[in-house]
Amino acid sequence: MADHHTRVLIIGSGPAGYTAGIYAARAGLDPLLVAGMQAGGQMTTTTDVENYPGFADVIQGPWLMQQMEAQAKHVGTRMLQDTIVSIDLKHRPFVAVGDTGDRYSGDVVIIATGAQARWLGLPTEEKFKGFGVSGCATCDGFFYKQREVAVIGGGNTAVEDALYLTGFASKVTLIHRRDSLRAENILQQRLFAHPKVEVVWDSALEEVLGTTSPPGVSGIRVRNLKTGAPRDISVHGVFVAIGHDPATQLFRGQLDIDPSGYIVTKPGSTKTSVPGVFAAGDVQDPVFRQAVTAAGTGCMAALEAQHFLAAHADATAGKAAAE
Repeated sequence: MADHHTRVLIIGSGPAGYTAGIYAARAGLDPLLVAGMQAGGQMTTTTDVENYPGFADVIQGPWLMQQMEAQAKHVGTRMLQDTIVSIDLKHRPFVAVGDTGDRYSGDVVIIATGAQARWLGLPTEEKFKGFGVSGCATCDGFFYKQREVAVIGGGNTAVEDALYLTGFASKVTLIHRRDSLRAENILQQRLFAHPKVEVVWDSALEEVLGTTSPPGVSGIRVRNLKTGAPRDISVHGVFVAIGHDPATQLFRGQLDIDPSGYIVTKPGSTKTSVPGVFAAGDVQDPVFRQAVTAAGTGCMAALEAQHFLAAHADATAGKAAAE
């Protein structure tokens, strides 16, 4: 067990954490990044990435995270492979404890623990993740131009994803396990009025169908929950839209968190309800959840952390001079 102190403690990796590290290191703040259980975050489970600026050709999510990690290290970010299991945000310096037993203290903390898409837990869902099964319509919808896709879910996210996908797909089939949607009425009206959309009611996804060589989805098998009857539907893409779970369990009772579990930040800022604690990326973004927006808020968090430390140093110096 060891003690580590830093001016800027970054919890979590991925686009938000790595970008925060890059900006904090370039500001001379000697940041320490604790990567977490899945270094690189959700992007390490993404295959083709075509919407991250700066790359004319399709790139791979894991490769992009490796490049961000290497850049952060190159400019001076210290990185440790550990998972934070507890943290005290009551007073500065803030103290966190890792799964290894190591203690990490920081004059400021940047939270970049991300969020995870909820999955159904089907073996074939896992089998085809990244090869036709996705949890992000805005990330992967472009790859299904003039192809048939299915969306699983019945809330706002599912309906919004289905409507978004009509801009690419030839047909969108929404699978919902009940006989009515939970989405807002205005979204439902748009969905029902769209000629490309079919809704399959009272049904649950039972199996994703496809081939393994080359890997790809060819259809889904759903089962009617009232009659028990199975039905095969031909699709090339399956979008699971049953919500996201932000990784905020550590911070409950210490920070303001919204009803969906996301850390609340001040408008136009990454500042949380505790001075000196900042949140960036999907852990505070229930709307966009994109790599580029996560990176942007990582930059914001580092710059705001720098301003906070400078103001605190000025206040400390002023107090010492007065005494």
